[in-house]
Amino acid sequence: EVDFSEISGQPLLRRAAEVAAAGKHNLLIVGPAGAGKTMIAKRMPTIMPGIDIAESIEISKIYSVSGLLTEKEPLIKIRPFRAPHHTVSVQALTGGGRRPKPGEISLATGGILFLDEFPEFQRTVLESLRQPLEDGCITVSRAMASSTYPAAFILVAAMNPCPCGNRGSRQRRCTCTPVQIQRYVKRLSGPLLDRIDIQMEMHEVPLEELSQKQRGECSAVIRQRVNLARQRQRERFKEESIHMNAQMNVRQLETYCPLSPECRSLLQQVFTRMHLSARGYQRIRKVARTIADLEGREQIEPRHLSEAIRYRSLPLLQEETL
Repeated sequence: EVDFSEISGQPLLRRAAEVAAAGKHNLLIVGPAGAGKTMIAKRMPTIMPGIDIAESIEISKIYSVSGLLTEKEPLIKIRPFRAPHHTVSVQALTGGGRRPKPGEISLATGGILFLDEFPEFQRTVLESLRQPLEDGCITVSRAMASSTYPAAFILVAAMNPCPCGNRGSRQRRCTCTPVQIQRYVKRLSGPLLDRIDIQMEMHEVPLEELSQKQRGECSAVIRQRVNLARQRQRERFKEESIHMNAQMNVRQLETYCPLSPECRSLLQQVFTRMHLSARGYQRIRKVARTIADLEGREQIEPRHLSEAIRYRSLPLLQEETL
């Protein structure tokens, strides 16, 4: 019922969403209140490939265990979109209970886990995401039982640039002090931000763009490019246990993402200047590989790497990731 063509302006963010969907990369959107962060997130499933029967059965099993299937609809046929409130508990997010049941991160398997007001979540809740984001599964241990559930989702997180939400707004004045902004951003730990491949800033759309009748690309057109990029990844990893660029380990990264001397030099400069961690360095290469796949290129080129670097260059978050 929603479509990417309904989004006015925001070409850079639309591109970032396409890259995220193509390579299964996590996405963080930073922007003032009312800029359209939630609108983008809700349309992410529409540019992802259709769900196949194997995925449908796996996801339906999770929903069945949770008691969320009905006789009328016994099979999940569309990609999940889960958006828990920022007051959610660790147990509700990761799963658990006296008899362990899947949590929101497992119910989002194959689809999108959307966390709005990202810094407003409890610190323990946010930190509980680190292991599933890395492994694609979650193990819930209780006195009566221990269960492992899938947690292979794309995280789409959204946050304001400051506590009042008006920093960067053309229409409203920000009332936050630098100390308040710093304290707000520091609610997100460096290791957690390191696991989010694409970090984008968005601004309010000017009135003249909102009133234009011309519409952007529809979800179906974007989905075609995403499908082709994913087909290239499936072919590349047919002898591996993974299917997507975001899942590559260090060995696979060296095998499938070789860099030319020019690309290595560029990445070395960025590594030093941005004080990147090893994980941040690797994730830039993974995103660059996805960008190259969207263009149908066999080799990662400097322009692919430059675009991937831009996705990790938010000034607001740079200090926290040092």
